[in-house]
Amino acid sequence: MNKINKLFSERGDRKLLSLYFCAGCPTLDGTADVIRVMEARGIDMIEVGIPFSDPLADGPVIQSAGTVALKNGMTLNLLFKQLKAVKDQVTVPLVLMGYLNVIMHHGIETFCKDCVDAGVSGAIIPDLPFDDYMNIVKPVADRYDLRIIMMITPETSEERIRFIDDHTDGFIYMVSSASITGAQQSFAGAKLDYFRRIAGMGLRNPRMIGFGISNRQTLESAQANAAGAIIGSKFVTLLRETGNPQDALDRLFKALAE
Repeated sequence: MNKINKLFSERGDRKLLSLYFCAGCPTLDGTADVIRVMEARGIDMIEVGIPFSDPLADGPVIQSAGTVALKNGMTLNLLFKQLKAVKDQVTVPLVLMGYLNVIMHHGIETFCKDCVDAGVSGAIIPDLPFDDYMNIVKPVADRYDLRIIMMITPETSEERIRFIDDHTDGFIYMVSSASITGAQQSFAGAKLDYFRRIAGMGLRNPRMIGFGISNRQTLESAQANAAGAIIGSKFVTLLRETGNPQDALDRLFKALAE
């Protein structure tokens, strides 16, 4: 069974926590260490960013991390080598997040094969048009048992959400707002209405909420309305400030308790 499906099928009522970091930032060779520390500290799923020069969905924190990673020399080929080196040590699901240009340059078939060879269970491609997903990417990904995770936003129509739910597997990534990534202090009003509206749709796939989660209030709001939360910008900031995944996680867990 794909590790993503296994995670959600076995979680029971437990709320999940997934963290994002950008491969190659703050150091070129730190990918394996960050993953090992995350798993040892109880992170349920790890999202590894593929740095790109024009990340449209990302806010300034993740954009800056990508710039550092590219200057450090991170490439998709190098990332796959780093992940293969720790494949047998990692039991939690790994999900790559990258933009279509990089993945198409690598080749869809090669990308899916390299993901499986490196122990990657899924991929998020924010700028992948759904028609291209259905006609080009999905048939290949399905052959490799690789989950392509689709995002929805408050502006996504109910018809499109149900179509995504019918034609994807793993989980649905609920973006907390239609804006770019970045830490927020609270979720209220329209955002909570959006969370509750999607929760009431009875979707087949579990949902994870991301974008803006940085403290106890935003974490609890996400967990109350989905299977769990995804944290990106907050952890990326702490990892760059500390240069050490242990210290970054200490500070993150403290922030999430306040």
